[in-house]
Amino acid sequence: MIQFIDAGVLKVAYSESGAPDGWPVILLHGFPYDIHAYDSVAAALAAEGARVIVPYLRGFGPTRFLAPDTPRSGQQAALGADLLALLDGLGIASAVLAGYDWGGRAACVVAALWPERVRGLVSYNSYNIQDVAKSSEPGTPENEYGIWYQYYFHSERGRAGLVKDRRSFCRLLWRLWSPTWQFDDATFDQTADAFDNPDFVDVVIHSYRHRFALVAGDPALEAIERRLAARPDIAVPTVTLDGAADGIRPGGTAAHAAHFTGRHEHRVIDNAGHNLPQEIPHAFTEAVLTVRAW
Repeated sequence: MIQFIDAGVLKVAYSESGAPDGWPVILLHGFPYDIHAYDSVAAALAAEGARVIVPYLRGFGPTRFLAPDTPRSGQQAALGADLLALLDGLGIASAVLAGYDWGGRAACVVAALWPERVRGLVSYNSYNIQDVAKSSEPGTPENEYGIWYQYYFHSERGRAGLVKDRRSFCRLLWRLWSPTWQFDDATFDQTADAFDNPDFVDVVIHSYRHRFALVAGDPALEAIERRLAARPDIAVPTVTLDGAADGIRPGGTAAHAAHFTGRHEHRVIDNAGHNLPQEIPHAFTEAVLTVRAW
């Protein structure tokens, strides 16, 4: 059953499973996915004694902004601030944070800036804090090819395309990013309802423009962005993950290891694409249990 809590600028919709007094873990989805990516992982962790919280991020599912004039920002500082506010709202002093894509970014931001709130970190694609100042520097041709959709969203044509048929667009990304995952219509449709959030397009477009310094961020978050601009290291116990078949990160992210200054292990999962917790849930579950045990 979906629950709701006012946290920061949002009324956050989330699922909770496991014992209320269990060890807390927050599982964070990415774009364009939702909380169903963690159905199997959440059940497995609950069976291991966890209190499992899986929130819908801003712009997804039933999560809503509390005020109409709050900027519909998708910047990294917003994702981190949302997660910190959720921890506060739920009264959780410290938790294991685990995520991928946008969710991995939120987890990395909190782990880097508020490490006392993080018992351990699992981050797919490793160090997910963006270097906005260097966003104009091109990557390898393979990596540039993989983020074509981000350049598309820089244009008003891209915004119009997302408005026109967000389901088909997101389904294409699922196929491209997870080429070995044979998901069916029911699996996609279960998640695609989350894209009908009235703020989905605004939050998504802002995210992919802000990370390239094409638009301003929310002024209320500027102090956090300044701290992130320093590219802070992450000292909490961390397992990082890559999928060997990830269509958006074909070269993997093992080179990010220098950003993790505490206990750290990097794992590459065979035959896995970008949506690891839903494609191969046991691999994601094992990573969470590893940092829990450290």
